Amino acid sequence: MRKSIIGLSAAPIVLGALMGLSAPAMAQDEPTPEVTVTGNAAVVSDYRFRGISQTNKKFALQGGLTVSHASGFYASVWGSSIDDYVAAGSDQELDLIGGYSTTIGAATIDVGVLYYYYPGNAGANTDFVEPYASVKGTFGPATAKLTVNYAPKAKALTVGNGKEDNLYVAGDLSASIPNTPLGVSAHLGHSFGPSYLTIGDEYTDWNIGATYTWNHLTFGVSYVDTDKSLFSPAGHNISKAGVVGSITASF
Repeated sequence: MRKSIIGLSAAPIVLGALMGLSAPAMAQDEPTPEVTVTGNAAVVSDYRFRGISQTNKKFALQGGLTVSHASGFYASVWGSSIDDYVAAGSDQELDLIGGYSTTIGAATIDVGVLYYYYPGNAGANTDFVEPYASVKGTFGPATAKLTVNYAPKAKALTVGNGKEDNLYVAGDLSASIPNTPLGVSAHLGHSFGPSYLTIGDEYTDWNIGATYTWNHLTFGVSYVDTDKSLFSPAGHNISKAGVVGSITASF
């Protein structure tokens, strides 16, 4: 399968108080930085993209970096190790992302474009572009999100000759458990084919999961499944139900 699918503490003020001087402004009084940089690194027991394993049901190393501007524009790069059956011999995936996010009332709207790049693919036509749009709302400790991804017709998405496109629609629910470091999530998505992303007919994927956060580390476990049957060259059913574990460090 060719493709596979995002504070500072206040300065001490004790010395100023003892000397009878005015205390400096606390961090929350400082202006919001125009540009922020965030990142993460992770180890996962299986890289599942829309329910289908990209690593032949084995471990993967992943990481990403995002630069965000106060205007709402952002740019990201994200990468993962993959198995060579995904993209004509390539053993890594790089996602280059540019987008814009804004809040209107209670809704957060996010639009952008992903470019899927597979270095070392022996010159095969595997890279493609996928615009996306999402709307998200928060209700107390819970968040609901609807996402639509559409990859226009491209040679990289066709199984035979010509060009194919692909549409993916997904809904996500997540919630933090008050006064605990625990979180829960659920996902339901549908891939409309046919294209190289579906390898035949359209299919549905879903998962449920839980996380535990400690300092900058997040430990996760999820149950992932699809209604599809797809086998890798090694003979593994890479769309079969499975439990996926992860450890993610954020910075």
